[in-house]
Amino acid sequence: MADRDFRLLFTAATVSKISAQLGTLALPLLAQTVLHANPGQVGLLTALSTAAFLLVGLPAGPWVDRMRKRRVLVVSDLVRAVLVGSVPAAWALDVLTLPQLYVVTLLTGVGTVFFDVAHLSVLPALVGRDRLVAANSALASLNTVADVSGRGVGGFVVQLLGAPFAVLADAVGYLWSACFLRKLRPAESALPARRGGMGDGLRFVLGHPALRPAVLEGALANFSIQICQVAFLVLFTSELHLPAGVLGLFLAAGGLGAFLGSTAAPALARRLGFGRALWLVGIGVAPFALLTALVERGPLLWLAGLGWMVSLFKIGVDNVLLVSFRQQITPDGMLGRMNATTRFLLTGALAIGGLVAGAIAEYTSVRTALWVGVTGLALRWLIGFFSPVRRMSTMTDTTWRAPAPSEETTAEQGS
Repeated sequence: MADRDFRLLFTAATVSKISAQLGTLALPLLAQTVLHANPGQVGLLTALSTAAFLLVGLPAGPWVDRMRKRRVLVVSDLVRAVLVGSVPAAWALDVLTLPQLYVVTLLTGVGTVFFDVAHLSVLPALVGRDRLVAANSALASLNTVADVSGRGVGGFVVQLLGAPFAVLADAVGYLWSACFLRKLRPAESALPARRGGMGDGLRFVLGHPALRPAVLEGALANFSIQICQVAFLVLFTSELHLPAGVLGLFLAAGGLGAFLGSTAAPALARRLGFGRALWLVGIGVAPFALLTALVERGPLLWLAGLGWMVSLFKIGVDNVLLVSFRQQITPDGMLGRMNATTRFLLTGALAIGGLVAGAIAEYTSVRTALWVGVTGLALRWLIGFFSPVRRMSTMTDTTWRAPAPSEETTAEQGS
């Protein structure tokens, strides 16, 4: 039953991820081609797609903890299908406007927040905590492949069908995902939490001796990657005068590295031990991160691409092992709040990284911004080195003392 349910979840996640990638491309193209949006309006539309993680990322946690996870997943998909489906309907009726696209993009992002939090929170009950690494390896590989190839597929769909019909395909994808999720029969090991707010998630994550450094390392990674990606965008187009296709291939090399890392993570944990795999891989890839800043036309472009690919190998490893670790040590009644808090902090790091990259490039240079980003990637393993996780041979072999559950959390588990 667990294998059947995981296959359903994996299939639904595949369809949902592809739909999200398709919408990310199709909606801005629709705004440009049909509504003649200017660059500033397109930029606002793009920003609204992730704004929901900052607006409702924290409160989503306690809400998800109080509800059945399958219901949250299905409703999130259905809501997104209705929202996205309203766009081609309005286009067909010749009443489509930019404000509608703004609202649809923002509210669809809210649905994505709830879907992601519930998706991460239901997995331990679905596959069992002893199989989290294998399950997260499969899901992380899926996410990486979708991130690398999704927009390319989306471009083909837009070209073949046109932007309005591509958006309609996006809505159908969400409906299809909901149909798979309706068949899920996960045995959630605890009743939904009755009490607790978003402050509980913050206190649990930031007060936990092992979770805190894991999230801080992930936040530094996201912060640094975003700085690098903003720097690449300006550097490739304005200074190196390379075509957009070369930039796409360069960034895709990073996606390939993350995919290889997520695939190799279970074997590395078995061979090296859970904690050692995390920090030894971090030390091993650190010099390659610095190579990335040497990017120039010619042979250095290939060398920098190799550095970027190897640097993001560590991201793939973390996306499997650290996500599994967070799920393993979090009580069932706290999973929603933990996942929501983590997503809020990691997404916030992306937003801050983009702002910092722009400021550094504006007041110093793009090269300086790139060096700041790669230095963060090269040194982030230091956080893990001083974490108690480093001494763990497996996810359950804890040499640290976890915080005792509060009376409220204990009551939730027994309710």
